[in-house]
Amino acid sequence: MVDLEVGGCGQGRIYSVPEGYAKLIRKTAKPLHFCESFFSNQGPTPITHTKITNVALPLAVRMGKEGVSFGGGINSTIQVVEYQEPLHATDNAPSRYMINDCCVVLGKPLVSGAAVGLEGQLTVFNYNGGPCYRCLFPTPPPTTACQRCSDAGVLGVVISVPGVIGCLQALEAIKIASAVGEPLSERMLLFDALSGRIRNVKIRGRSPQCVVCGVKAPFSKQQFQEFDYENFTHSPLTPLPLKLNLLQPDSRINSKEYKEKLVSGEAHVLVDVRPEHHFKIVSLPNSLNIPLPRLEARLPEITSALKEKEDQRGTDSGSGGQVYVICRRGNDSQRAVQYLQKMGFTSAKDIIGGLEGWAHEVDPNVPTY
Repeated sequence: MVDLEVGGCGQGRIYSVPEGYAKLIRKTAKPLHFCESFFSNQGPTPITHTKITNVALPLAVRMGKEGVSFGGGINSTIQVVEYQEPLHATDNAPSRYMINDCCVVLGKPLVSGAAVGLEGQLTVFNYNGGPCYRCLFPTPPPTTACQRCSDAGVLGVVISVPGVIGCLQALEAIKIASAVGEPLSERMLLFDALSGRIRNVKIRGRSPQCVVCGVKAPFSKQQFQEFDYENFTHSPLTPLPLKLNLLQPDSRINSKEYKEKLVSGEAHVLVDVRPEHHFKIVSLPNSLNIPLPRLEARLPEITSALKEKEDQRGTDSGSGGQVYVICRRGNDSQRAVQYLQKMGFTSAKDIIGGLEGWAHEVDPNVPTY
Protein backbone atom coordinates (compact mmCIF):
# COMPACT_ATOMS: atom_id res chain seq x y z
CA MET A 1 0.00 0.00 0.00
CA VAL A 2 2.83 2.41 0.85
CA ASP A 3 4.52 1.58 -2.44
CA LEU A 4 1.40 2.18 -4.49
CA GLU A 5 0.46 5.44 -2.79
CA VAL A 6 3.94 6.92 -3.02
CA GLY A 7 4.31 5.56 -6.53
CA GLY A 8 1.37 7.53 -7.81
CA CYS A 9 2.88 10.91 -7.00
CA GLY A 10 5.67 11.48 -9.51
CA GLN A 11 8.84 9.93 -10.88
CA GLY A 12 11.74 8.22 -9.21
CA ARG A 13 12.51 4.84 -7.72
CA ILE A 14 10.93 2.81 -4.97
CA TYR A 15 12.94 0.01 -3.43
CA SER A 16 10.87 -2.60 -1.68
CA VAL A 17 12.36 -5.27 0.55
CA PRO A 18 9.86 -8.05 1.32
CA GLU A 19 10.38 -10.64 4.02
CA GLY A 20 12.97 -13.23 3.18
CA TYR A 21 15.18 -11.14 0.89
CA ALA A 22 17.32 -9.37 3.48
CA LYS A 23 20.07 -11.96 3.15
CA LEU A 24 20.04 -11.60 -0.63
CA ILE A 25 20.49 -7.85 -0.38
CA ARG A 26 23.08 -8.26 2.34
CA LYS A 27 25.02 -10.57 0.03
CA THR A 28 24.75 -8.56 -3.16
CA ALA A 29 24.60 -5.04 -1.70
CA LYS A 30 22.55 -4.06 -4.75
CA PRO A 31 19.19 -2.30 -4.80
CA LEU A 32 16.38 -4.68 -5.68
CA HIS A 33 12.81 -3.95 -6.62
CA PHE A 34 10.01 -6.45 -6.04
CA CYS A 35 6.98 -4.75 -7.54
CA GLU A 36 5.95 -7.88 -9.46
CA SER A 37 5.46 -9.83 -6.25
CA PHE A 38 2.48 -7.64 -5.35
CA PHE A 39 0.52 -8.93 -8.32
CA SER A 40 1.82 -12.46 -8.82
CA ASN A 41 1.31 -15.75 -7.06
CA GLN A 42 4.73 -16.89 -8.19
CA GLY A 43 6.54 -15.11 -5.37
CA PRO A 44 8.88 -12.12 -5.45
CA THR A 45 11.23 -11.83 -8.38
CA PRO A 46 14.23 -9.57 -7.77
CA ILE A 47 15.06 -7.14 -10.56
CA THR A 48 18.28 -5.16 -10.16
CA HIS A 49 18.09 -1.37 -10.55
CA THR A 50 14.57 -1.38 -11.94
CA LYS A 51 13.39 2.02 -13.12
CA ILE A 52 9.68 2.65 -12.53
CA THR A 53 7.85 5.34 -14.41
CA ASN A 54 5.18 7.45 -12.73
CA VAL A 55 6.69 6.81 -9.33
CA ALA A 56 7.40 9.25 -6.54
CA LEU A 57 10.58 11.04 -5.69
CA PRO A 58 13.44 8.68 -4.82
CA LEU A 59 12.37 8.53 -1.21
CA ALA A 60 10.86 5.20 -0.30
CA VAL A 61 12.47 2.12 1.15
CA ARG A 62 9.82 -0.29 2.38
CA MET A 63 11.27 -2.62 4.95
CA GLY A 64 9.91 -6.16 5.17
CA LYS A 65 9.81 -8.14 8.41
CA GLU A 66 13.54 -8.68 8.20
CA GLY A 67 14.47 -5.08 7.45
CA VAL A 68 17.18 -4.45 4.90
CA SER A 69 20.13 -6.08 6.54
CA PHE A 70 21.39 -7.51 9.76
CA GLY A 71 24.66 -8.19 11.52
CA GLY A 72 26.88 -6.64 8.85
CA GLY A 73 24.94 -3.38 8.87
CA ILE A 74 27.17 -1.87 6.18
CA ASN A 75 24.68 -2.99 3.54
CA SER A 76 21.88 -1.20 5.36
CA THR A 77 24.02 1.89 5.08
CA ILE A 78 24.61 1.28 1.40
CA GLN A 79 20.91 0.87 0.75
CA VAL A 80 19.46 3.66 2.86
CA VAL A 81 22.01 6.35 2.08
CA GLU A 82 20.68 6.62 -1.48
CA TYR A 83 17.16 7.60 -0.38
CA GLN A 84 15.56 10.54 1.32
CA GLU A 85 13.14 8.77 3.62
CA PRO A 86 13.10 5.16 4.71
CA LEU A 87 9.64 3.86 5.65
CA HIS A 88 9.12 0.76 7.68
CA ALA A 89 6.30 -1.34 9.05
CA THR A 90 8.24 -4.16 10.63
CA ASP A 91 6.75 -6.22 13.42
CA ASN A 92 9.82 -7.42 15.29
CA ALA A 93 12.09 -5.61 17.75
CA PRO A 94 15.53 -6.21 16.17
CA SER A 95 14.44 -4.71 12.85
CA ARG A 96 12.93 -1.64 14.51
CA TYR A 97 16.10 -0.85 16.44
CA MET A 98 18.35 -1.64 13.49
CA ILE A 99 16.44 0.54 11.03
CA ASN A 100 16.21 3.38 13.56
CA ASP A 101 19.94 3.32 14.28
CA CYS A 102 20.80 3.22 10.59
CA CYS A 103 18.65 6.31 9.95
CA VAL A 104 20.18 8.21 12.87
CA VAL A 105 23.73 7.42 11.75
CA LEU A 106 22.92 8.61 8.23
CA GLY A 107 20.81 11.58 9.30
CA LYS A 108 17.63 10.31 7.67
CA PRO A 109 14.07 10.75 8.98
CA LEU A 110 12.19 7.51 9.58
CA VAL A 111 8.47 7.20 8.91
CA SER A 112 7.41 4.47 11.30
CA GLY A 113 4.09 2.65 11.13
CA ALA A 114 2.66 -0.31 13.01
CA ALA A 115 -0.63 -2.20 13.03
CA VAL A 116 -1.95 -5.09 15.07
CA GLY A 117 -5.46 -6.30 15.70
CA LEU A 118 -7.85 -3.39 15.24
CA GLU A 119 -5.34 -0.64 16.02
CA GLY A 120 -2.51 1.18 14.29
CA GLN A 121 -0.03 3.92 15.02
CA LEU A 122 2.24 6.23 13.06
CA THR A 123 5.02 8.69 13.85
CA VAL A 124 8.16 10.19 12.33
CA PHE A 125 11.47 9.62 14.10
CA ASN A 126 14.72 11.55 13.80
CA TYR A 127 13.22 14.55 12.02
CA ASN A 128 14.37 18.13 12.64
CA GLY A 129 15.76 17.40 16.08
CA GLY A 130 12.90 15.14 17.08
CA PRO A 131 13.32 11.88 19.00
CA CYS A 132 14.43 8.60 17.54
CA TYR A 133 12.94 5.22 18.40
CA ARG A 134 15.54 4.65 21.13
CA CYS A 135 14.60 7.93 22.83
CA LEU A 136 11.18 6.43 23.52
CA PHE A 137 12.34 2.86 24.07
CA PRO A 138 15.95 2.87 25.32
CA THR A 139 15.63 -0.76 26.39
CA PRO A 140 13.77 -3.41 24.39
CA PRO A 141 10.39 -4.57 25.66
CA PRO A 142 10.10 -8.10 27.08
CA THR A 143 9.90 -10.70 24.36
CA THR A 144 6.49 -11.76 25.69
CA ALA A 145 5.17 -8.25 24.99
CA CYS A 146 6.16 -8.30 21.31
CA GLN A 147 3.46 -9.79 19.13
CA ARG A 148 3.72 -10.39 15.40
CA CYS A 149 0.75 -9.81 13.15
CA SER A 150 0.82 -13.48 12.20
CA ASP A 151 0.32 -14.41 15.87
CA ALA A 152 -1.87 -11.63 17.23
CA GLY A 153 -3.75 -11.04 13.97
CA VAL A 154 -4.51 -7.81 12.14
CA LEU A 155 -7.70 -6.67 10.47
CA GLY A 156 -7.31 -6.93 6.73
CA VAL A 157 -4.23 -6.68 4.56
CA VAL A 158 -4.76 -3.83 2.12
CA ILE A 159 -8.00 -1.98 2.73
CA SER A 160 -8.28 -2.24 6.51
CA VAL A 161 -5.92 -1.29 9.35
CA PRO A 162 -2.57 -1.86 7.58
CA GLY A 163 -3.94 -0.12 4.50
CA VAL A 164 -4.95 2.95 6.47
CA ILE A 165 -1.58 3.17 8.22
CA GLY A 166 0.25 2.52 4.94
CA CYS A 167 -1.57 5.35 3.18
CA LEU A 168 -0.80 7.70 6.05
CA GLN A 169 2.86 6.64 5.95
CA ALA A 170 2.97 7.56 2.28
CA LEU A 171 1.38 10.92 3.09
CA GLU A 172 4.01 11.66 5.74
CA ALA A 173 6.77 10.78 3.28
CA ILE A 174 5.32 13.13 0.69
CA LYS A 175 4.98 15.94 3.24
CA ILE A 176 8.61 15.60 4.29
CA ALA A 177 9.89 15.36 0.73
CA SER A 178 7.83 18.39 -0.29
CA ALA A 179 8.59 20.38 2.87
CA VAL A 180 4.90 21.11 3.44
CA GLY A 181 2.59 20.66 6.39
CA GLU A 182 3.48 19.39 9.83
CA PRO A 183 5.03 15.91 9.85
CA LEU A 184 4.29 13.69 12.84
CA SER A 185 7.53 14.44 14.66
CA GLU A 186 7.17 14.42 18.46
CA ARG A 187 3.58 13.32 17.90
CA MET A 188 2.03 9.93 17.38
CA LEU A 189 -1.13 9.23 15.41
CA LEU A 190 -3.29 6.49 16.94
CA PHE A 191 -5.94 4.76 14.84
CA ASP A 192 -8.77 2.73 16.39
CA ALA A 193 -10.60 0.86 13.67
CA LEU A 194 -13.31 -0.40 16.01
CA SER A 195 -14.50 3.07 16.97
CA GLY A 196 -13.38 4.78 13.78
CA ARG A 197 -11.35 7.33 15.76
CA ILE A 198 -8.01 8.90 14.88
CA ARG A 199 -6.24 11.00 17.47
CA ASN A 200 -2.82 12.57 18.00
CA VAL A 201 -0.84 12.35 21.21
CA LYS A 202 2.33 14.20 22.13
CA ILE A 203 5.40 12.05 22.72
CA ARG A 204 8.58 13.00 24.54
CA GLY A 205 11.28 14.86 22.65
CA ARG A 206 14.82 13.81 21.92
CA SER A 207 16.58 12.40 24.96
CA PRO A 208 19.99 13.93 25.73
CA GLN A 209 20.96 10.55 27.21
CA CYS A 210 20.01 8.54 24.11
CA VAL A 211 22.91 6.26 23.21
CA VAL A 212 22.32 6.79 19.48
CA CYS A 213 21.12 10.38 18.96
CA GLY A 214 21.91 11.99 22.33
CA VAL A 215 24.17 14.99 22.91
CA LYS A 216 27.30 12.90 23.43
CA ALA A 217 26.14 9.76 21.68
CA PRO A 218 29.19 7.71 20.69
CA PHE A 219 27.23 5.63 18.18
CA SER A 220 29.06 5.52 14.83
CA LYS A 221 28.74 3.70 11.52
CA GLN A 222 31.34 1.22 12.71
CA GLN A 223 29.37 0.48 15.86
CA PHE A 224 26.19 0.16 13.85
CA GLN A 225 27.84 -2.38 11.57
CA GLU A 226 29.04 -4.44 14.52
CA PHE A 227 26.02 -4.13 16.81
CA ASP A 228 24.28 -7.42 17.66
CA TYR A 229 20.58 -6.53 17.49
CA GLU A 230 19.37 -10.06 18.13
CA ASN A 231 21.35 -10.25 21.36
CA PHE A 232 20.25 -6.74 22.37
CA THR A 233 16.54 -7.51 21.98
CA HIS A 234 16.75 -11.20 22.98
CA SER A 235 14.72 -12.08 19.91
CA PRO A 236 15.56 -13.24 16.40
CA LEU A 237 15.48 -10.94 13.41
CA THR A 238 13.15 -13.37 11.68
CA PRO A 239 10.98 -14.71 14.50
CA LEU A 240 9.90 -18.23 13.78
CA PRO A 241 6.78 -19.59 15.44
CA LEU A 242 7.48 -20.72 18.98
CA LYS A 243 7.98 -24.47 19.23
CA LEU A 244 7.73 -25.82 22.75
CA ASN A 245 8.86 -29.27 23.75
CA LEU A 246 7.11 -29.95 27.05
CA LEU A 247 6.09 -33.59 26.68
CA GLN A 248 7.76 -36.95 26.39
CA PRO A 249 7.67 -38.51 22.90
CA ASP A 250 5.12 -41.11 23.99
CA SER A 251 2.68 -38.29 24.84
CA ARG A 252 2.73 -36.91 21.31
CA ILE A 253 1.67 -38.06 17.85
CA ASN A 254 2.08 -36.41 14.48
CA SER A 255 -0.70 -35.51 12.06
CA LYS A 256 -0.22 -38.58 9.88
CA GLU A 257 -0.47 -40.86 12.90
CA TYR A 258 -3.67 -39.14 13.98
CA LYS A 259 -5.05 -39.57 10.47
CA GLU A 260 -4.45 -43.32 10.84
CA LYS A 261 -6.39 -43.28 14.12
CA LEU A 262 -9.32 -41.68 12.32
CA VAL A 263 -9.24 -44.22 9.51
CA SER A 264 -9.08 -47.14 11.96
CA GLY A 265 -12.12 -45.83 13.84
CA GLU A 266 -10.39 -45.67 17.21
CA ALA A 267 -12.65 -44.40 20.01
CA HIS A 268 -11.30 -41.04 20.98
CA VAL A 269 -12.12 -37.41 21.70
CA LEU A 270 -10.36 -34.60 19.89
CA VAL A 271 -10.11 -31.47 22.04
CA ASP A 272 -9.32 -28.21 20.30
CA VAL A 273 -7.93 -25.73 22.85
CA ARG A 274 -7.79 -22.65 20.59
CA PRO A 275 -9.92 -19.59 21.34
CA GLU A 276 -13.49 -19.79 20.10
CA HIS A 277 -12.99 -17.22 17.34
CA HIS A 278 -10.05 -19.25 16.01
CA PHE A 279 -12.15 -22.39 16.11
CA LYS A 280 -14.78 -20.70 13.96
CA ILE A 281 -12.21 -20.00 11.27
CA VAL A 282 -11.28 -23.64 10.76
CA SER A 283 -11.49 -26.87 12.73
CA LEU A 284 -11.24 -30.60 12.25
CA PRO A 285 -14.52 -32.57 12.11
CA ASN A 286 -16.02 -33.75 15.41
CA SER A 287 -13.56 -31.77 17.53
CA LEU A 288 -14.62 -30.38 20.88
CA ASN A 289 -13.64 -26.74 21.38
CA ILE A 290 -12.51 -26.01 24.92
CA PRO A 291 -10.21 -22.97 25.03
CA LEU A 292 -7.17 -23.56 27.19
CA PRO A 293 -8.10 -21.01 29.91
CA ARG A 294 -11.44 -22.82 30.40
CA LEU A 295 -10.04 -26.33 30.44
CA GLU A 296 -10.20 -26.83 34.21
CA ALA A 297 -13.86 -25.81 34.43
CA ARG A 298 -14.90 -27.97 31.49
CA LEU A 299 -13.18 -31.25 32.31
CA PRO A 300 -16.56 -32.98 32.83
CA GLU A 301 -17.35 -32.33 29.16
CA ILE A 302 -14.29 -34.33 28.12
CA THR A 303 -15.26 -37.17 30.45
CA SER A 304 -18.81 -37.23 29.06
CA ALA A 305 -17.64 -37.06 25.44
CA LEU A 306 -15.14 -39.84 26.03
CA LYS A 307 -17.75 -42.08 27.64
CA GLU A 308 -20.12 -41.45 24.74
CA LYS A 309 -17.44 -42.48 22.23
CA GLU A 310 -16.68 -45.62 24.21
CA ASP A 311 -20.37 -46.54 24.41
CA GLN A 312 -20.80 -46.06 20.67
CA ARG A 313 -18.01 -48.52 19.92
CA GLY A 314 -18.80 -50.98 22.69
CA THR A 315 -15.61 -50.26 24.61
CA ASP A 316 -15.20 -49.38 28.25
CA SER A 317 -13.02 -47.13 30.30
CA GLY A 318 -10.71 -49.98 31.07
CA SER A 319 -9.82 -50.39 27.40
CA GLY A 320 -8.94 -46.70 27.30
CA GLY A 321 -10.62 -44.32 24.91
CA GLN A 322 -8.00 -41.81 23.84
CA VAL A 323 -7.95 -38.04 24.26
CA TYR A 324 -6.08 -36.11 21.62
CA VAL A 325 -5.48 -32.38 21.90
CA ILE A 326 -4.88 -29.96 19.05
CA CYS A 327 -4.23 -26.24 18.79
CA ARG A 328 -2.88 -23.92 16.13
CA ARG A 329 0.81 -24.87 16.22
CA GLY A 330 1.22 -27.52 18.89
CA ASN A 331 2.19 -25.37 21.89
CA ASP A 332 -1.04 -24.83 23.83
CA SER A 333 -1.95 -28.44 23.16
CA GLN A 334 1.15 -29.54 25.08
CA ARG A 335 0.20 -27.34 28.01
CA ALA A 336 -3.29 -28.82 27.91
CA VAL A 337 -1.98 -32.39 27.83
CA GLN A 338 0.27 -31.69 30.81
CA TYR A 339 -2.75 -30.54 32.79
CA LEU A 340 -5.01 -33.35 31.58
CA GLN A 341 -2.47 -36.00 32.56
CA LYS A 342 -2.22 -34.49 36.04
CA MET A 343 -6.01 -34.66 36.32
CA GLY A 344 -6.16 -38.36 35.51
CA PHE A 345 -6.40 -38.38 31.70
CA THR A 346 -3.17 -40.34 31.48
CA SER A 347 -3.67 -41.34 27.85
CA ALA A 348 -4.00 -37.75 26.62
CA LYS A 349 -1.68 -36.86 23.74
CA ASP A 350 -1.06 -33.75 21.75
CA ILE A 351 -0.90 -33.55 17.96
CA ILE A 352 2.50 -32.23 16.93
CA GLY A 353 2.35 -29.03 14.92
CA GLY A 354 -1.35 -28.51 15.52
CA LEU A 355 -3.61 -27.51 12.66
CA GLU A 356 -0.68 -26.10 10.73
CA GLY A 357 0.98 -29.50 10.89
CA TRP A 358 -2.25 -31.12 9.71
CA ALA A 359 -2.43 -28.74 6.76
CA HIS A 360 1.19 -29.41 5.79
CA GLU A 361 1.24 -33.17 6.29
CA VAL A 362 -2.30 -34.39 5.66
CA ASP A 363 -4.70 -31.94 4.05
CA PRO A 364 -3.26 -28.89 2.26
CA ASN A 365 -6.80 -27.63 1.67
CA VAL A 366 -7.18 -26.81 5.36
CA PRO A 367 -6.66 -23.02 5.59
CA THR A 368 -3.90 -21.70 7.79
CA TYR A 369 -3.90 -18.23 9.31
